[in-house]
Amino acid sequence: MELSADPSRLDRDWVWRMLSTQVYWGLWRTRADVEAQLDSAWRVIGAYDSDGAQVGFARAVSDGVGFAYLADVIVEEAHRGHGIGKQLVAAMIDDGPGSSFRWTLFTQDAHGLYEQFGFVPPDATAMVRPDRH
Repeated sequence: MELSADPSRLDRDWVWRMLSTQVYWGLWRTRADVEAQLDSAWRVIGAYDSDGAQVGFARAVSDGVGFAYLADVIVEEAHRGHGIGKQLVAAMIDDGPGSSFRWTLFTQDAHGLYEQFGFVPPDATAMVRPDRH
């Protein structure tokens, strides 16, 4: 398995398929929405098997100075349980240019994964405006 932060290497069809059929978040997005998110992402990380096929993905948006939002962390079902999700998160938040940033994310079911990287419930300084989708 190989990780790459090269956006040109992404299999955009794979990303679209995964985000439009395999996740509980953001299913309201169109293909054009996902393409726009990929094009404007601060950083993307892809995970690829030994044949070069994409098996994982993570995206981040950031001001590039001190704040970043982690989004769309996903691993192909057949490859789950092998630490790829952990590797994607580590590559994005610990090993990349945002290692000293304040990171945020939203998750319904992966709290245990993100707690391993120091994520905690928000403190009294945080507020969220829920989406309107």
